[in-house]
Amino acid sequence: MGAAEEVVEEKKVTKKKTAKKAAKKAAKKTAKKTAKKTAKKTAKKTAKKTAKKTAKKTTKKTTKTGAKDYKLVIVESPSKAKTIKKYLGKGYQVVASNGHIKDLPKSKLGVDIKEDFAIDLVPITGKKAKIERIQELAADANEIFLAPDLDREGEAIAFHLSEEIGKKKKMHRVVFNAVTKTAVVKAIENPTELNVNMYDSQKTRRVLDRLVGYKISPILWDKVQRGISAGRVQSVALRVIVEREDEIKAFEPEQWFSIHGEMEKNQTPFEIKYYGETATKKNDLTDEAETKKIVSDVKDKDFNVVSVKKKERKQNPTPPFTTSKLQQEAANKLGFTAKRTMMVAQKLYEGIATTDFGTVGLITYMRTDSVRTEPEMLGNLREFIKDKYGKEYLSDTAIEYKKKGSNKVQDAHEAIRPTSLEYTPAKLRGDLEPDEQKLYELIWNKFISSQMSQAVIDQTAVMFECEGHFFKANGSIIKFPGFRTVYLEAAAEKRSIKGGGDDDENIKPSGELPLIDEGEKLRAKVNPEEIEHWTSPPPRFNEASLVKTLEEKGIGRPSTYASIISNIQDRGYVEKIENRFMPTELGMVVCKMLIESFPDVMNIEFTANVEKLLDKIEEGEIKWKRVLKDFWKGFELTLEKAKEEMKNLKKQEIPTGIHCKKCEDGEYLIKWGRNGQFLACRNYPDCTSTFDFKKHLDGTIEILPKNWFRDNCPTCNNRLEVKKGKYGRFVRCEDYPKCDTTLPYTIDVTCPKCKKGKFAEKKSRYGKIFYGCTNYPDCETAVWTEPKVHDCPSCGYGIMCVKETKRDGKHLQCPECRHKVMWDETPFAKEEEAEAHQ
Repeated sequence: MGAAEEVVEEKKVTKKKTAKKAAKKAAKKTAKKTAKKTAKKTAKKTAKKTAKKTAKKTTKKTTKTGAKDYKLVIVESPSKAKTIKKYLGKGYQVVASNGHIKDLPKSKLGVDIKEDFAIDLVPITGKKAKIERIQELAADANEIFLAPDLDREGEAIAFHLSEEIGKKKKMHRVVFNAVTKTAVVKAIENPTELNVNMYDSQKTRRVLDRLVGYKISPILWDKVQRGISAGRVQSVALRVIVEREDEIKAFEPEQWFSIHGEMEKNQTPFEIKYYGETATKKNDLTDEAETKKIVSDVKDKDFNVVSVKKKERKQNPTPPFTTSKLQQEAANKLGFTAKRTMMVAQKLYEGIATTDFGTVGLITYMRTDSVRTEPEMLGNLREFIKDKYGKEYLSDTAIEYKKKGSNKVQDAHEAIRPTSLEYTPAKLRGDLEPDEQKLYELIWNKFISSQMSQAVIDQTAVMFECEGHFFKANGSIIKFPGFRTVYLEAAAEKRSIKGGGDDDENIKPSGELPLIDEGEKLRAKVNPEEIEHWTSPPPRFNEASLVKTLEEKGIGRPSTYASIISNIQDRGYVEKIENRFMPTELGMVVCKMLIESFPDVMNIEFTANVEKLLDKIEEGEIKWKRVLKDFWKGFELTLEKAKEEMKNLKKQEIPTGIHCKKCEDGEYLIKWGRNGQFLACRNYPDCTSTFDFKKHLDGTIEILPKNWFRDNCPTCNNRLEVKKGKYGRFVRCEDYPKCDTTLPYTIDVTCPKCKKGKFAEKKSRYGKIFYGCTNYPDCETAVWTEPKVHDCPSCGYGIMCVKETKRDGKHLQCPECRHKVMWDETPFAKEEEAEAHQ
């Protein structure tokens, strides 16, 4: 072998050695990774096994050592469980069921109509471990106290718990109106039995809801679009909103006039308003010529004082809150939705950790339609008012309130009130979250004012005459404020056809008048002038007025209003625009189809009557299965008829006479898609031209311009169109369905963490818009409000988010350090202003 060959051979050997070393290293790395993974898996399995063994040993030990000697209390929520555990101390175990543990199955009807409405209840998904834990604790307990809430749903939970535990143990039902030590201990010492009638009432309600939802919804899937649904109570609530919208659309405004002037005496100015042509009958002005003549007649003339009437009016306090009234006042005064009100009230009821009083429930049970106050608390309240405000601010005798209306009153528990007068809002400041503090103060003030003295108001009405025309001035002074010192209700929404014009003089009189005597002559400081008005349609519902209407019409229960309102919004039937509820196109179409095909189910009186029947079942007056049989008899026939006769919107094509913008001989037809009505060319699929449109009251159709996305289609380079779907906005190729490219709607802001993805607009399962990185799941960056490319002056983070609050107005806030920058100080304010001018 020559030198050259030796060198080559040596290189080959070296390469082999290097390759072997590399292979060994790679093998070692792989082995290490595999070992780590295996170790982790083994550790997890071992930990689980150890935990189970430890739990079993602990249970055995407690049994052996006699710690088994305890009483078990089962409540609904964990926070309530913590509060009650502190009250009861040793000898008691307190566990939470976390709401319902069993329900009808989601995958099937769960009600066997042929077998006398036999119900198939199954554990709710994710609750199996909870049920097993309760069963374990119950097995070792001496006594079991079922303490879910004191309404129908709570009674159902108590029955389901007793079924899962079994009836071998000594089991009691306990209810308490407030989560305080006194109330809880008293309830434990005086247990009751399970209320089978109340449970039957809950079962009936649940089965009726299931029959309506599971039988009507598939018909809607077949005729309108998949995924939408109907509900026994929600659909009727939707009808109320749709009918109000129909009223608004059909409304024709009418012109009317008012005449106002200003007078002054003893340097006190006051307003006069035209009243009529006699002093005894008010006259509405609808004729412009007549109005101008009156103005001309009285110009620069003397006004004779015809009469001066003075009277004392007394205003009474109102009762403490019911659930419905709390939701209405929280909406009017605090801007809370019904859902938000109930969530905050639940926390106040279940228990709050306070500095001065420990963990206590601050209010009584928040699901009630009673206005009653327990006698002992009533006595304490009257003493409190006398000590704090003085005897003159206390009503002469204790005021006993009674609920108006024919609906059943849940009088077993009280109105919503503070659990103790020691828990003043001032002492709790700092312990409560802002929402909790606001709602608690509302409940506190309403309760305190309910036993205070009347407000005394002095009212004066002066009638003037000039050239045969009569004018009136009203004034008032509060002589004694009484209960108004503490609480004054928010003004109820007016449904005047004059849109809040002529105010009721007994409710909203004007300011104080100077001393005026009959027979005086006064000259106007500012001559009366006419003001033109147009009658207004009834207003769309807000949270407060919708809750009030649902209560008045007997639709649902106060405890269900929050879920009713949430459901019709989540289903896309109703939108909230500027704090007012508006039905969507889908909502209006579905509602009208349901009214045509299911007149009974959609009948407001029928729905209210069902609530009365549920009350009768609870009272033991009628049997629950009789109610279901009577309902099913008529409902079954209606179902079969609807399957055959309900309009199929999927197949509906309405000609418009509008020529297609893309092909030569096409005409646009109105079709129904998954997101509502749209215009599509008759020549589809050869021509794929589509447009969104708006239909005006006179029936004319306006084609809406396309909303083009900033980027082109990555597949075919055509334009991308912004579309609105069930889960928010998305972008789709203009050549769809030939090119089926569909992408999330993104804003032109790159994620500051991964530097790769952009922020996509998404909708949470609760319907709230948020912005998440498109690089998910590798990057989990997400923010709740729109991000902007703006370096945070405090921490340097690459984006800040648009926020708007009452306190700070519109501003940017850093999602990392919460630093704020006022909107006016950003370049976006100038861009916004420039767009507005354009």
